[in-house]
Amino acid sequence: MKKELLILICIFMCFSGIKAQTNPAITSWLQNTTTTGYYYIAGNSTPISHGILVNCQQVRYSTTSVYVNATGMPAYKVGPYQDNNPGQAGNQNAIFKLPLNPTENTGTKTATSGGNIGIFINGVAMFDYRDGVAWNTSTNAWCGGPGNPTCPGGAGTTQSWNRDAIVYEKLGFDCAKGHPAGTNYHHHQNPSAFDLDLNVISTVCNLYDSDGLYTINPSQHSPLLGFAYDGFPVYGAYGYANTNGTGGITRIKSGYQLRNITVRTHHANGTDVPDGPAVSSTYPLGTFREDYEWVSHPSDQSYLDEHNGRFCVTPEYPAGIYCYFATVDANHNSAYPYLIGPT
Repeated sequence: MKKELLILICIFMCFSGIKAQTNPAITSWLQNTTTTGYYYIAGNSTPISHGILVNCQQVRYSTTSVYVNATGMPAYKVGPYQDNNPGQAGNQNAIFKLPLNPTENTGTKTATSGGNIGIFINGVAMFDYRDGVAWNTSTNAWCGGPGNPTCPGGAGTTQSWNRDAIVYEKLGFDCAKGHPAGTNYHHHQNPSAFDLDLNVISTVCNLYDSDGLYTINPSQHSPLLGFAYDGFPVYGAYGYANTNGTGGITRIKSGYQLRNITVRTHHANGTDVPDGPAVSSTYPLGTFREDYEWVSHPSDQSYLDEHNGRFCVTPEYPAGIYCYFATVDANHNSAYPYLIGPT
């Protein structure tokens, strides 16, 4: 009897394991235990070995969660960071925990924050739009970030006008559109190399070439790029035109657009806030996150909601799931809010 019971338990556990392993949150990671990567230093176009294992080293799971061990270092070459960033990408020796069956937060949505908000399939950190710098409305000057006074309320606090990293840190992004915060290498945006864009806005790849995580292909559904910390997947720039998987392949578009403003006195929802700098050649539209407004496009399912996502069918989720997208414009340049957010 005991022997028969053990056999039944084994059968149950084995079949449960097989079923669990079909979950893309378990099967999609790039794993590696032997290969180390390379980095560039400014002035030397020959990459140098950093000796750190790349991608993810181990994936484990329970009935509710997946656990991913990763160095945070990609297989593609990183660096240099030509904006005097003192950081250098390094081993994060991290374990990431994500839910296997994510559910929507039906209460007040959670605002994204500075630092890690998700993880790409190669173990590299995913950051939101911000660079940690904001406008101090009391002093009419920048606050936060290297070389600036601390913002009112302390480091990491959200101010009325928060600066966009993709605009202001472009010089410091490497060819793969990443850079480190300290040693934590990360992407704020679509992780496809600058020189693969239709309109190339950075020359860094000319000397320091890198592949990036993937290449945009307008004729194919983009690969699954990673997961937000809430457990929902993040895809690249192209997907099915309709949320049910029909309509062909199209660019999945951000629902955000620049506001038609000349002064910064109110947020897009009408909230009266302390004034930021007027729109000018020094502070053009797009300087701040709050320069954008979200607009609904009910007749076009290729536009995303205010969280930069939609519920839809994908190759990995034929029954459908809520997905975020790494949004780009028609030239394949990164488009706000880039990955996730602002909530």
